Amino acid sequence: MKQSYVIGVDFGTDSARALLVDSANGEVLGSATSSFKRWKEGLYCDPKQSQFRQHPLDYIESLEACLKGCLANANDEIKANVLAISIDATGSTPVAIDRHGQPLALSAEFSENPNAMFFLWKDHSSIKEVEEINQKAQGLEVNYLSYCGGAYSSEWFWSKLLHMARTDEEVYNATHSWLEQSDWLPYLLTGNQDAQLLKRNVCAAGHKALWAQELGGYPPLEFFTHLDPKLEKIYHSINKEVFTADELVGNLSKEWADKLGLKTDVLICVGAIDAHVGAIGAQIQPGYMCKVMGTSTCDMMVIDREELQDRLVQGICGQVQGSIVPQYIGLEAGQSAFGDVYNWLKNLLLWPIKNSLKRSASLGSQAISDLRDELERNLLSELSELAKQQPIQEDSELALDWFNGRRTPDVNPSLTAALFNLDLGSNPVNIFQALVEATCFGSRAIVEHVENQGVAIQGVIGIGGIAKKSDYVMQTLADVLQRPIMVHRSDETCAMGACMLAATAAGIYTSLSEAMDKMGSGFEKEYLPNPEKKELFDKRYAKYLAFGSMINTVE
Repeated sequence: MKQSYVIGVDFGTDSARALLVDSANGEVLGSATSSFKRWKEGLYCDPKQSQFRQHPLDYIESLEACLKGCLANANDEIKANVLAISIDATGSTPVAIDRHGQPLALSAEFSENPNAMFFLWKDHSSIKEVEEINQKAQGLEVNYLSYCGGAYSSEWFWSKLLHMARTDEEVYNATHSWLEQSDWLPYLLTGNQDAQLLKRNVCAAGHKALWAQELGGYPPLEFFTHLDPKLEKIYHSINKEVFTADELVGNLSKEWADKLGLKTDVLICVGAIDAHVGAIGAQIQPGYMCKVMGTSTCDMMVIDREELQDRLVQGICGQVQGSIVPQYIGLEAGQSAFGDVYNWLKNLLLWPIKNSLKRSASLGSQAISDLRDELERNLLSELSELAKQQPIQEDSELALDWFNGRRTPDVNPSLTAALFNLDLGSNPVNIFQALVEATCFGSRAIVEHVENQGVAIQGVIGIGGIAKKSDYVMQTLADVLQRPIMVHRSDETCAMGACMLAATAAGIYTSLSEAMDKMGSGFEKEYLPNPEKKELFDKRYAKYLAFGSMINTVE
């Protein structure tokens, strides 16, 4: 086989990263990461209003920086044999576009309007709209929400569109269509200027936008006009054909080829959701749940249609033929906040220190700045080490993990977190333990919910920053789930999964499964459950469920 190379690009919540990989064995020849500049400064966001927006310039600048970075040490021969580029991105992260397929925020008129920017996945500003969608969808002759778990989410495509359409008439009137980040980025690299040439990926369409093969595609126009007549214009603009991530959008444009020193015959693949591509990079198999563990979690499973038969798994984020691994049905669940919960505690504990040090730092003391940075960097790891030495008791502090609502089981963005059993002896380590345990209980609720509907989960694959860095969280999760957890060796499973898709789309491998086998690096660590902790966690999990039911009743 002729030596060939592929590039995978992963767009996460805070940054983009790219890998240049030898397609024969998955060896990484170059890598680079680029943070989103405006996002890092907190621009265009209002957490109190659940508004989280990102400017398309952040994406353009980071895409160029990380592509150039991963190619920086590649010689001319390697560059000449780069065959394909694949990109994954967060979802649902949609944006209003014009007829040329460009986000409206790239125009002078809307350059500072958050409603013309990408609505990040964790933007929950459309809670009112999603409540209306779920209410109006009930009682129709066909249940168009049946393949997205039975209820729609404020994190998803149509609810965000409806919120934009109702709150910003100028942006709505200028909108030609509504597009996912994972579809726009590949289109950007082709240089096309006609929105009709856009290809929408089955991952985002199926899990976030109500597309279902079993229902003949998207719901009919009447469903959307029943929700709101404003949706009709956008509905007509959406190409009803969807594509799997091992298919092609086109070729690299001359503009981008010149920037990168590549050829214009480099193939550009259909996009996909980042977590789904991470599961590919982690070599997901039927019978396993792959957990992307970062600011939130995304829990993926693949299952053969013959095994699932006609069952509909309710209360999750959809089941879609061809998503994740194209030959299987992809199932998605997850938690709206995981690492974000720990970061909340860190920021809470550091707030008085950081604010007290702010004036001193402004006076030019480097030691003060270094101290602040050290506290920021090490606090959670120090809490983890102390937590290992302090066993949890049956009556220890207990928490609910719904800091950003609940994604699954049974989506409810209005739920809020809580702490119980606090007294004057409660300290930061106790509270950290309770929060870690709560996020693990949230994971257990998902596992049990899925298994109760006939999808067996024999083990868990962990990927993402928490899986790689936090022994305390991972061991707690194994003990709570009473299942083994394997941590994948790759530090960049999402970008590596994109490389596997690129190699498949370029015809280097005959199937994605073959690419996963040849290019995957296997697992570096396994956490085994401690059977002696089962009874304790069973009792505390029962309390978690009881307190959760109480909060639901109060709400």
